[in-house]
Amino acid sequence: MSRILLIDHNVFMAIRRSRERRPSVMDVVDGLLFAFAGLATIWLAYLVVKESIRPGWPLLLLIVFWVLLTYLLLPRLHRIMTQVYVPGYFIGRARTSDGLLGDPVNLALRGHEAQIHMAMTRAGWTRADDLSLRTGFRILRSTLSRRSYHEAPVSPLHLFDRQQDFAYQQEVAGSPSKRHHVRFWFCPEDWMLPGGYSVDWLAAGTYDKSVGLSLFTLQVTHKIEEDTDIERDYIVETVVTGSPEVEVDVIENFSTGYHSRNGGGDLIITDGNLPIIDVRRITVPEIAAIEHTDSRDKRPVQTVFGAGVAFFRGLGFLAIALLLFVLPITDAESLDLQSVTVEGGRPALIIAGCVVAFISLIDIGLALAVFAGRNWARILLMLSCVVTTIGAFMGNANGSEAVTLATSLPTVGISIMVLLALSSNRARQYAVRGRHVRKHIAGRTYEQAAIGSS
Repeated sequence: MSRILLIDHNVFMAIRRSRERRPSVMDVVDGLLFAFAGLATIWLAYLVVKESIRPGWPLLLLIVFWVLLTYLLLPRLHRIMTQVYVPGYFIGRARTSDGLLGDPVNLALRGHEAQIHMAMTRAGWTRADDLSLRTGFRILRSTLSRRSYHEAPVSPLHLFDRQQDFAYQQEVAGSPSKRHHVRFWFCPEDWMLPGGYSVDWLAAGTYDKSVGLSLFTLQVTHKIEEDTDIERDYIVETVVTGSPEVEVDVIENFSTGYHSRNGGGDLIITDGNLPIIDVRRITVPEIAAIEHTDSRDKRPVQTVFGAGVAFFRGLGFLAIALLLFVLPITDAESLDLQSVTVEGGRPALIIAGCVVAFISLIDIGLALAVFAGRNWARILLMLSCVVTTIGAFMGNANGSEAVTLATSLPTVGISIMVLLALSSNRARQYAVRGRHVRKHIAGRTYEQAAIGSS
């Protein structure tokens, strides 16, 4: 009876929180920008295909079209559709960045983050780097040189509406295509598993067996071993071997045994059991026990890309403005290559330079604010990209200025990509993040365990 009451209480609290969280004006604007970016990507893909249907080097644009289709358009369409038909509550599955159902959640943990890091390190696991531009280039370099990269990032999966807080992995025989890996998410405050079980962390462990194409998006991705229970049991075994003080309980038949597919289209088979790894007996330095990781506080690649494009675009405008200030002019028509004719003379040129300089400073200022995680700057920068895209679309539609590779297609393409990046879920999470004060139940237990072991 008490368990039933507890479940009813959890349901009541979830309903109350959902009712309290009404969509704000910024939420509505974000949603509209997200949808607009998807539509703009369809138009951009059409323009690229149109430009590529010509003999010669333009055929190479078909590669650009494939990238647009697989890494920008299909993921955005999946994200929009899955918002409608994929449940938003916990069903024992993580979700991909596109909103598709991902790997099964097959582990739970009790304990402090520092104790988990200690347990995984003792078990011979390596913490994966966060995905960033720097680590992305390192992945490319290690792949081309066929060198091992033990800390290679894992792709983001989402649970509780955020990507994993951290991940661990083990490379197999130095091969970048084969590895054990497991992602960890910190559970929300007062959240409990179905059935009333209290845990601090959830994890999803799978084994990468090869590299291939995603069935749903055609992206290059790792293919996982279909029997995910083997990897789940392997993780438990290595942790217990490395830290004998760790205790393990198993919730049998936690979920119905099933076979399905993950976000890459790989088959999944599991018996539905859920091991709970208790690492609270592991002793760690007290200073480590107060350090917490939250993925929402990590600056995502999408934010860096959007801010970077705006920053360098601003520098380009600034260079044009300086050129206008120093450009020599003549008052009469002239063919002299050292000077140009400008209607209105030097004053008109200075005014034009001031306008361009003002635009450049706005771009640079917005870029720095977006990089720092200011949501208002992210919205303004996206709106500027919307204006650019709509202006180009209208000009192309009425025939006043066709959007081609020789005219404004590169500019329009960059604006749409910035819009896609900054309207992504990760960029939005980073911009609206707050200080995540975590109330660890395991923190109090850690203090008791430390006292008991002293």
